[in-house]
Amino acid sequence: MPLSTAHVATDRPARYVKQLISHLGHKATAEVTGAGRGTVTFRDGACSLVSRRGELVLIAAAAELDALAGVQDVVARHLVRFATEEELHVEWSAPAGGDTLEIVTPAVDDYLLTHCTPADQVLTELAVATREATGRSAGMQVSADEGALLEMLVRLAGARRAIEVGVFTGYSALCIARALPADGYLLACDVSTEWTDLARPFWERAGVQERIDLRIGPAIDTLRALPEEPAFDFAFVDADKVGYPAYYEEIVTRLVPGGLLVLDNVFLGGTVLDPAFQEQDQQAMRLVNDALARDDRLDCVMLPVRDGVTLARKR
Repeated sequence: MPLSTAHVATDRPARYVKQLISHLGHKATAEVTGAGRGTVTFRDGACSLVSRRGELVLIAAAAELDALAGVQDVVARHLVRFATEEELHVEWSAPAGGDTLEIVTPAVDDYLLTHCTPADQVLTELAVATREATGRSAGMQVSADEGALLEMLVRLAGARRAIEVGVFTGYSALCIARALPADGYLLACDVSTEWTDLARPFWERAGVQERIDLRIGPAIDTLRALPEEPAFDFAFVDADKVGYPAYYEEIVTRLVPGGLLVLDNVFLGGTVLDPAFQEQDQQAMRLVNDALARDDRLDCVMLPVRDGVTLARKR
């Protein structure tokens, strides 16, 4: 349970961020990460510093509880030492695991779904069929609001040629394909005929079957077999997480300038925020999240939509 936060009441949060970055830079790697924001990285943990109106938010993380306590102690002691004009109180929350984070609360979930254009009958019936056929695996299907977001993004981008990696039962493919023009093209990559066979009747009912080129096999092979020149306007990745770094690299090369790459599940249920989670999925997702933020070919933004969605536009 290596995540903990502290909300420190103060009228000088930005000042304390600067002081902590400056002084702790002698003991750790300290850097400014944005306006009024910074990160201090120690050998066994890290602490993010966030300046907000009326408070300084501290977010400590480490792989072990002892290491977390060490990060908390160092940051709190230095912060209190800097407070010569006021008395600061640093109270850390109880340690919690990343997998306990609730990105979308039930109340927010209900409110946003009731204030979003509802899914039509075909999508609704596809969602029902998915739940009945796949049971607990139905969670791999995008939600109605995320499907609406994908459709809107494709329309806003004016996309004509798209890629999807990870089709499952075809809900997201349907949303993407029907947002394309009549002569649009969606290359849909998946390894399962069992689930994609469920998709086909619904694609036909929606009138988008002719726009979708379903390729069964490892997606990385399908992508690498494509010509390397830019030819696609839009791409959506929602597949095996270990493959994300490779999918991202292959797709960016093939996006036209102004093309949009969308990646789903970039939070992995909150576990990417938690250093205690070091499985292949978490390592791969951290790698691609960091790479996207540093990629000078792209402008990107990460959104707290469902399990985290990143939008990356090719420059």
